[in-house]
Amino acid sequence: MDFELTEEETLVRDMAREFAQKELAPRAKQHDKQGFIDQAVFDGLAELGLWGLTVAEEYGGAGMGNLALALVLEELNAACASTGVTVSVHNSLVCSPLGKFGSEDQKREWLPRLATGEVLGCYSLTEVSSGSDAASLRATAVRDGDEWVLNGTKMWVTTGDRAGFIIVYMRTDPDVHKSKGITAFLVPAGLPGFSVGKKEKKTGIRGSTTVELIFENVRVPHTSVLGEVDRGFPIAMDTLDGGRIGIGAQAVGIGQACLDASIKYANEREQFGKPIGRFQAIQWKIADMSARLNASRLLVRQAAWLRDRGRPCSREAAEAKLLSSTMANFCADECLQIHGGAGYTDEFPVERFFRDARITEIYEGVTDIQRLVIARSLLR
Repeated sequence: MDFELTEEETLVRDMAREFAQKELAPRAKQHDKQGFIDQAVFDGLAELGLWGLTVAEEYGGAGMGNLALALVLEELNAACASTGVTVSVHNSLVCSPLGKFGSEDQKREWLPRLATGEVLGCYSLTEVSSGSDAASLRATAVRDGDEWVLNGTKMWVTTGDRAGFIIVYMRTDPDVHKSKGITAFLVPAGLPGFSVGKKEKKTGIRGSTTVELIFENVRVPHTSVLGEVDRGFPIAMDTLDGGRIGIGAQAVGIGQACLDASIKYANEREQFGKPIGRFQAIQWKIADMSARLNASRLLVRQAAWLRDRGRPCSREAAEAKLLSSTMANFCADECLQIHGGAGYTDEFPVERFFRDARITEIYEGVTDIQRLVIARSLLR
């Protein structure tokens, strides 16, 4: 693996960094308070081509891969984690599986619109009864001639209220092993019987909306099946490999924001007649943050590099997410401690970093699931 970024990767990273610092950082606090992302941000992401970063050029995208996406996500999340996860879901959980498993007709119908941001995508797998045990989902799709009838309620859907396109997983054969009777469907929002339910009130990433999606006799044509009937679960698991890399990159971005804030405050805040950064207790905190951050960054980029080359990366993606998410929470905790009482108020962004970091150990597979994925891979 070459540790040097290509010229193209450097350019896209720098572009994302400039946008993040100029457009996202000044808005992040407001996004958190108002509970949604400003439309101007969505428009700006579209102008930069970041909605279609992983979409092939023939479908109107940038034609870049997971490593480029990880670089972009680091920068976006360092400024606004709510925006970062929105871009991650759209690229990793929607555009990527559609590009990999979709038919030519499906790709030509949807990818150009997703790539420009004309349509936002969301990924819908989780239900009340199926979280870590994703295969235990109960929402159903029943064949009726050339159509499928979808029924059930999904939860924890990122951007579900703003999305115009949904990849949803439904049980299509209740008589086989639970992981073998699931099918992925491409569903346009707004069909009869489709509605958005409860909007969650969350601890962190509050600017990113998280909602229920309700399907009541929603009819879609058979051409809406993504991949093969009853073979949706492998698609979901493959997709989550990319999603875990995306969340790992989010955690790296949050960790970097915590380190930067800690260094700045340690150089400015004085106690006992000198900056607190002169005290060994603070220096050790900053050193530990930096070491864990850089190790996490390398794991994320390694997993992305492998995925871009079509090589197996489930264990590496799980390792990247495990280390990065625990690192982000460690850094957020230490950052708040360095800031002391000031960090516990909303006068500094530290308390938002602290709240935003926590979710990285939960979505795209909780920390415990990552350890199971890693251990099972090693013990085969």
